[in-house]
Amino acid sequence: MRSHSFALAAMAALTLAACSPKTQSETAAAADHAANASATAASDAAASAQAASADASVAAQNAAAETTAAADRAANATEDAAGTAARKADAAADAAANTH
Repeated sequence: MRSHSFALAAMAALTLAACSPKTQSETAAAADHAANASATAASDAAASAQAASADASVAAQNAAAETTAAADRAANATEDAAGTAARKADAAADAAANTH
């Protein structure tokens, strides 16, 4: 869209170039303004893309850290449950041995 606007501005500049020196000066200024606007838009787009990439990277790092923490919590809970099960099995075996 911006390149289309720039192309129209360039065509208008070329059309008006055959006019008076004042018109030529104004045309040149308009063409410069259009070129500067295009350059600024490109720079802004690049900065936005870079910021989006950085945000995505941070989000991925946070997700990885949260996943690691969740896996650690799950491993600890499994270890605790296994310990509890082992203690209960020992207590049941002791009870069974005392019963007979």
